[in-house]
Amino acid sequence: MRGSCLDACLAQTAWNVLTGRALHYGIGDYDIFYFDPDTSWQAEDAVIREFERRLGNLQVRLEIRNQARVHLWYGDKHGLPYPALRSSTEGIDRFLTRTTQVGIRRTATGHAVYAPHGFADIAGMIVRPNPGPNFSSENYANKAARWKQCWPELTILPPD
Repeated sequence: MRGSCLDACLAQTAWNVLTGRALHYGIGDYDIFYFDPDTSWQAEDAVIREFERRLGNLQVRLEIRNQARVHLWYGDKHGLPYPALRSSTEGIDRFLTRTTQVGIRRTATGHAVYAPHGFADIAGMIVRPNPGPNFSSENYANKAARWKQCWPELTILPPD
């Protein structure tokens, strides 16, 4: 397994800190993703089991996915084509919102952060669409509405 990243919970955790809510408030799951050229289900399942063994005591829902496999299932789940990725950061680049385009990867000396649009939208509690090739207005509207229910302080920007 190469470079793990924890992503989708990062913006929501920051919003919880900014608004004085409990750290886990509004977070359905914690996305852990990695990139491994072995796209077999067996290889991904082994990684899922290892993370569950190591982190199961946290009592949170983890969603662990090999970004090299996303193109194998994304179309069936979301109705949009999805090209094979070459790295986890390419997956981040395709996230539905620019606000959540943040990943943290462990390195030999600590960690590295990938945030192509920075942190201003997170700090400003702004939800901004990512008008990339996999953008769906319907999915964006649903996600933004759910987030707005949890964090009414959010400013939701419309798709361009």
